[in-house]
Amino acid sequence: MTCRLVLLSTSPRVAPGLLTGRAWSTLRSAGSVRAAEGHPLLTHLAADGIRVQVEDTTDPPALAGRLTGSSAQHSCVVWLLGPDGDAGLREALRAVIDDAVPEPGSAPDVVVLAGSFDLPGARLLDLVATMDRLRSPGGCPWDAQQTHTSLATYLLEETYETLEAIETADRTHLREELGDLLLQVVFHSRIAAEDPADPWSVDEVADDIVEKLVRRHPHVFGATSTSTPTSTSAPTTAEDVEASWHLRKAAEKGRSSAVDGVPPALPALSLAAKLMHRARSHGVEVPVPEAGDDGLGSRLLLLVAEAQSAGLDAEAELRATARRYADRVRAAEAPAVDAP
Repeated sequence: MTCRLVLLSTSPRVAPGLLTGRAWSTLRSAGSVRAAEGHPLLTHLAADGIRVQVEDTTDPPALAGRLTGSSAQHSCVVWLLGPDGDAGLREALRAVIDDAVPEPGSAPDVVVLAGSFDLPGARLLDLVATMDRLRSPGGCPWDAQQTHTSLATYLLEETYETLEAIETADRTHLREELGDLLLQVVFHSRIAAEDPADPWSVDEVADDIVEKLVRRHPHVFGATSTSTPTSTSAPTTAEDVEASWHLRKAAEKGRSSAVDGVPPALPALSLAAKLMHRARSHGVEVPVPEAGDDGLGSRLLLLVAEAQSAGLDAEAELRATARRYADRVRAAEAPAVDAP
């Protein structure tokens, strides 16, 4: 009779015990359930009356032999894979299968059963755990000494590098830079969690933005008790949604001007574009100064207005032109190639 060995995998990012119905059924009907000492499922299985035999995992080939040996020939054996997937054991089991006598029913029947699955975004938990280790005693000395202030320059750099990836349409680069930008959010949140007077973590950061998104999208999630209605009808266009968003934001923050809250430290072209956009989205009509009214500044402001009218981002357009200029500089610096 063929030995049936079930390798039950579980996600370390899902609470132990939250298993699929098939996984629980397999565990309850198994002739033997085995695991390494300290496996996170041991407590939950014991509470359900499932006895687990703890095995020594220091010698994977020997463990593979026990899981497929004569004592396991007449019943289903379930092995609870560890959080790391037990790569050594898997290799040993492959060797057992390869060495099996080529006769019908002689090789063990080994199957992998997923007992739990990651939800979308589950890998974010790994990032939080990694940052926690870096900042904890025994972690990285450099990471441990960083502050909100010391990290500020990195946040700015990563933001611009992300913009560059977007503007150059390099999706591989964009994926990397988004990861670096996400790291900054988690890093700052971990530092904030250590504040002795007012600690908060990435959970509060996520909770705040979820609450804000729900509150400012009543046309999607329905009105909430904290929503500030702006009209009797739901917005139907992107422009309506944006106008409603700004009105709700102004009411929440007690702002009296359309341009309140625009960071003055923005690059000049971006600042001009943001101020114009805010004024227009709030229905405030302010004419752009005529060329010559304020010298070079007026001419630049007119160019920003021209870019907006054409649906362009003046800051991005200038950066793209600057990159092309840099390429021409490098080309001019290159040594001339002698003609053949």
